Amino acid sequence: MTASKLSLALALALFSLPMAAMAQDETASTADDQAAEEESNFTWNLALTSDYVFRGISQTDRDPAVQGGLDYAFGDSGFYVGTWGSNVDFGDGTPDIEIDTYVGWNTDLTDKLNFDVMLTRYNYFGASDDFGNIDYNELVGALTWNEMLTFTAAYTDDYSNSGVNASYFNLTGEWPVGDDFTFTAGVGRSDFQDLDGYTDWMLGVSHDFGPVNAALNYYDTNVDLDGERLSDALVLTFTIDG
Repeated sequence: MTASKLSLALALALFSLPMAAMAQDETASTADDQAAEEESNFTWNLALTSDYVFRGISQTDRDPAVQGGLDYAFGDSGFYVGTWGSNVDFGDGTPDIEIDTYVGWNTDLTDKLNFDVMLTRYNYFGASDDFGNIDYNELVGALTWNEMLTFTAAYTDDYSNSGVNASYFNLTGEWPVGDDFTFTAGVGRSDFQDLDGYTDWMLGVSHDFGPVNAALNYYDTNVDLDGERLSDALVLTFTIDG
């Protein structure tokens, strides 16, 4: 997400010079095209959000976050690797940086059905020495129909390095409504071994302003701890990618 230039033979007659110049131009153009094609295997994204919400729960104690990611796709094989990061805040002494690393495979099963499977490693940094390690791996699969409806299933056997099995299921839809506006709605379910699970949902609208996408999303869950809602958040996010 280089190519070598061919050397030209020396011209032995004057009439061959224009042909040599033309060949040189074509070679340079081919090298530039190949370099551009290889560079296009890289994609990136940057975002500024008023709250980092993951599966309905704020990861920044309802404070803003700066986020960014980088991916590399291995040509037409469908395989890719990448990394993504954000600031986080789970309380005093907890990590303040999350860096995710992942490897995956993406392919079109039909003209309208896409399949993606990814192994993700959640890495956390900046916690106090006595907080402990909460890094863990998760396998995530997604089926997307017509670039509109996406069903996601995820599983880990060691949630937050606790030894607890956890699964997540989500169905999200995106519908263009004209003038570069898109309406989004989704519902998800998190389940944990020997613990109560919870349901999350979201509604949102986004709009493209040139290279910048602005999204206003509402997130909520059915989690209620001593009468206090853990989510119920309206989040504004600006994203640019390339």
